[in-house]
Amino acid sequence: MHFQKLLTILLLTGICTLLPEFTSAQSKNEFINTEKLAPVDLVYPHLDAANSRWFFFSSACRPFGMVNLSPDMAIDGAWNSGYRYVEDSIYFFSHIHAWQMSGIPMLPTTGEFKGHLGPDSYKSAYQHNKEEATPGYHRVFLEDYDILAELTSTTRVGFHRYTFPESDESQILLDLGTVLGPSGTQSGSAKKVSATEIAGHATMEPTGRRPQPLDVYYVIQLDKPFRAMKGWQDKELLGEVAEFEGEGGGIYMEFDTEAEEEILMKVGISYVSIEQARLNLETELPHWVFDEIVEASKEEWNQTLSKIEIEGGSFLEKRRFYTDLWHALQGRRIISDVNGKYCDRTGGKKRIGQIPLDDNDKPAFNHYNSDSFWGAQWTISTLWQLAYPEIAEDFVNSMLLMYDDGGLIPRGPSGGNYTYVMTGASSTPFIVGAYMKGIRGYEVDKAYEGLKKNHMPGGIMARAGYEHNTEKGGGLEYYLDRGYIPYPMDDKRWGGHQDGAGQTLEYAYQDWCLAQMAKSLGREEDYAYFMERSDNWKNLLDPETGWIRPRERDGSWRSPFDPYAHQKGFVESNSAQSTWYVPHDLAGLAEEMGGREIMAQKLEKSFEEAAKQDFTAGKSHDQELQAELRRVPINYGNQPSIQTAFVFNHIGYPWLTQYWSREVIEKAFSDLSPQRGYNGDEDQGLMGALSVLMKMGIFEMKSGNETEPQYELGSPLFDKVTVHLNPDFYPGEKLVIEAKNTSSNNRYIQSATLNGESLNTPFVPHKSLVKGSVLRLEMGDMPQKEWGKGEKTLRGK
Repeated sequence: MHFQKLLTILLLTGICTLLPEFTSAQSKNEFINTEKLAPVDLVYPHLDAANSRWFFFSSACRPFGMVNLSPDMAIDGAWNSGYRYVEDSIYFFSHIHAWQMSGIPMLPTTGEFKGHLGPDSYKSAYQHNKEEATPGYHRVFLEDYDILAELTSTTRVGFHRYTFPESDESQILLDLGTVLGPSGTQSGSAKKVSATEIAGHATMEPTGRRPQPLDVYYVIQLDKPFRAMKGWQDKELLGEVAEFEGEGGGIYMEFDTEAEEEILMKVGISYVSIEQARLNLETELPHWVFDEIVEASKEEWNQTLSKIEIEGGSFLEKRRFYTDLWHALQGRRIISDVNGKYCDRTGGKKRIGQIPLDDNDKPAFNHYNSDSFWGAQWTISTLWQLAYPEIAEDFVNSMLLMYDDGGLIPRGPSGGNYTYVMTGASSTPFIVGAYMKGIRGYEVDKAYEGLKKNHMPGGIMARAGYEHNTEKGGGLEYYLDRGYIPYPMDDKRWGGHQDGAGQTLEYAYQDWCLAQMAKSLGREEDYAYFMERSDNWKNLLDPETGWIRPRERDGSWRSPFDPYAHQKGFVESNSAQSTWYVPHDLAGLAEEMGGREIMAQKLEKSFEEAAKQDFTAGKSHDQELQAELRRVPINYGNQPSIQTAFVFNHIGYPWLTQYWSREVIEKAFSDLSPQRGYNGDEDQGLMGALSVLMKMGIFEMKSGNETEPQYELGSPLFDKVTVHLNPDFYPGEKLVIEAKNTSSNNRYIQSATLNGESLNTPFVPHKSLVKGSVLRLEMGDMPQKEWGKGEKTLRGK
């Protein structure tokens, strides 16, 4: 049972192996000296892992790593698949957990081989008390096979260390026929290169979102020769083979092992070719020192997480903060190789592209796979562009590379495909925000050209979710002709999320964002045109009910109308949640509602009602799907209404932003357990980033898309937050946010200074903070209703 080795590992890992029962006990905080812990040591990968979707869980992975190596307990479906904390068995360890992408599942086994009978036959039991997961490392004991499995990685190479028992029937299998998360394995190949190397590929089936197959190439190298490579197909053993190719099969390597014998295995992957997989492997992992890679991964994560330092708060609050930040820096994964080659499928056929090289003959940037940027305007846009501008610039370049290849800036690329995930032109706020903050290491005119194309007929706005072959579901013609998109728009559903009122709101805001870039570039005609379009939200504000209300094709109001009815004209939302989706013109929304006081009362009533459900539609995705829980006016488990606590700042009630933003932190973003965490859908760092920003006490209602971007203040959770600024982008060394006397009771700003000068507004210019600033807030238990309330603080158009 390898007890001695397990005990040694447990002792060495120390605080990182705290059990969930311990971490959930506030009373234990006094025994933990958090000053000695690095940020990476505070990350808790099992957060919300009982509710994982395919790409959610991470352990043996680098920031944005192409390889995300981890155990799979559920394998069929984009949701409720991958690592699932409550399941009792592990199918295998697979190397890719990304948006609509998967591949290369492997498992060490002993005894009579059962791989040909399928994952349900060869899976192994495990126990959490013999498991450890930290950033860059995963260890678990396979009970059925008496094998200790350890996993780590570089960016593009998975590294395995298996400790076997004494056996003349030890194996490592590669299943080239199984279904994984979002897709099945269409076919695969494996060729014995030598007794220590196998190379081949797996072709993953198309999905409804990723319309073309995905080829994953691999090279496997071992530090011990295998006795034989054998295969299976259609549940029949093939015996020893030199090569396998086809459907419904796989291969396995046989070994004789001594007790406690370790076998090391490297798996390099590429989406381009076997040769590129080998190049990735040899470049990133030329040696066999497993612990060195574990330490290097830990150090890379620590350097990345340490860009933001926090002081104060409890152990659990610190642990949750760095777990949130860790989530914000993964999920969207690198798909280009070490030399910049990548696979492009935007034209319908597979094409190999090359990222431009810099002066050192290195790729100028990485290319990325990504779920939608829908919701990114209030989350990763702000966080990355402040603390990680180099990442934001990389992503802009990646999107422009896809524009060069396929003619559209994507809103969610997968495997070189356009997926048309979600709705609108969700990349616009991200790119415009980067531009406005001086993040401009790309062709600015090309970026504007591509964004403008997306907003016009034939562009990405014209397509609803996953609408691959038509341009009707987006309703753009209605939007341009009538100033709104009706619901229902057509007798036919052309795509997903074909919900006219919600689409209209998104388009209006995204039009406003593009207008600001047009203004900055001196394109006055475009500025006037998109500004006019940005007023289209007004066509759906019903004066009788005071809510944004869908309209029929004949122009009449949708009837009967229920503002709490989920997705009846609103994208993953309802009217009560979406009515506040006018971030560019909240002063105008207040005027249409009858004044700021009426609007504040209406919004506060919504928060009071939503508080009964902790501001979510349930605490997990399966609860989120229950109709009765969806009848909530504010939902911090999905993106459409996550800005609402900060709306009060814009209508002269900043103390209500301070109160309700702190309530949301405590009710929706404070859990630290496998069962709780993100209340529905974390979506590749979006909710992690939101939680980080709210706990820092800052936000951006307009995604930094103003010609002079503005942050705004909430109620900081920590005594002190230090953001170490990147000198390649910003002139200041660091941004410091101090919140004296902050606590759950002391959530209200009493007074504020910026670099020693009095600050009487909740709005602070981006350019002031990135020069290197100290923002000091005096916090107290009573709202200071005159602070920050003046007319000059209102953020209209």
